[in-house]
Amino acid sequence: MRTHTVEKPFACERCDYKCTTSSHLKKHMRTHTGEKPFACERCEYKCSLKRHMRTHTGEKPFACERCEHKCSTSGKLKSHMRTHTGEKPFACESHMRTHTGEKPFACERCEYRHMRTHTGEKPFACERCEYKCSTSDKLKSHMRTHTGEKPFACERCEYKCSTSGMLKIHMRTHTGEKPFACDTCEYRCRSSGHLKIHMCTHTGEKPFACEICEYKCYASGMLKIHMRTHTGEKPFSCERCEYKCSRCRKSNDLKVHMRTHTGEKPFTCDSCEYRCTRSGDLKIHMCTHTGEKPYACERCEYKCYTSGMLKSHMRTHTGERPYACDICEHRYTTLGYLKVHMRTHTGERPYACDICEHRYRILHTLKVHMYTHTGEKPYACDTCEYKCTTSSDLRKHMRTHTG
Repeated sequence: MRTHTVEKPFACERCDYKCTTSSHLKKHMRTHTGEKPFACERCEYKCSLKRHMRTHTGEKPFACERCEHKCSTSGKLKSHMRTHTGEKPFACESHMRTHTGEKPFACERCEYRHMRTHTGEKPFACERCEYKCSTSDKLKSHMRTHTGEKPFACERCEYKCSTSGMLKIHMRTHTGEKPFACDTCEYRCRSSGHLKIHMCTHTGEKPFACEICEYKCYASGMLKIHMRTHTGEKPFSCERCEYKCSRCRKSNDLKVHMRTHTGEKPFTCDSCEYRCTRSGDLKIHMCTHTGEKPYACERCEYKCYTSGMLKSHMRTHTGERPYACDICEHRYTTLGYLKVHMRTHTGERPYACDICEHRYRILHTLKVHMYTHTGEKPYACDTCEYKCTTSSDLRKHMRTHTG
């Protein structure tokens, strides 16, 4: 009758909890004492044993009368039935806070409720690596990096991921939704993480610093990739050749490399027939049409298309040659020059002519060689009708006019 009278004669001595039966009170008291008297024989779980055992046996004794749904507890069945009846019996007071903005649970150190962000406490540890985190959900997601499990699948494409949050962000690539907007410019993006990184372009903040060199960056992922320049780690490899790279998913280095096999050049110039594999290469190429050289040397009149070219040029003033050969004493101003030099030791000639059997260490040398097949002579003298295949030959010729 107490279900009708709402009488609750059994009260907890430690809190305001009240209930209709002594057995309910007994169960409740375990929330204070931490007692878990029922232990599972198959795992370390302790609690209400009868229901838990169904997670091992797979037993689902409660069946829906309207559909094929089955579940392990009567409570879950009751909740499921509401998907048919449309019943929503709970008017949530917490939900109203999304309208009122009320946040009654306050942290003593800041406006956020989670104390572990201040204490640094990370009680959940991975058994396979040194990873530690503040919540069991984060540990569960992390474990999928070891198991390879990707339980969340996109309904529109083949994309799969390890967390519901990643799937939610991915779905915006289909819907085009970009809910996160920059207050300073018109930039919009799909995730709060991307917005946080973008804001650093306005503030100039680079909170992630390399412990080995002076490199600083906006994101932990960028720092992780940078560290591979020190360790030499290249975890991403091509299935068709021996190419390996240090970054893949965000920068698409491997994807761009694959175009050397497929011949795909998706980026095209509007002014000429130039095509390339990277958007950055196209941007640099467009400067050959506009004549724009936005990067200028402070010590001489040198100007160039990219910040990387300017950085390399500055070493001609400073004399810095940070890239050293492991086999001989040669040192170079750029990593590219060092790579080319290393081929003199390895004998590697990766650039092959499609018409004959010639192979070269440098791409430019192959381009010059191709002129012997096409007959093209792109360098022309302004004074006479002389034409040649290289700029150095043209400079030599010009001396015949200047003396």
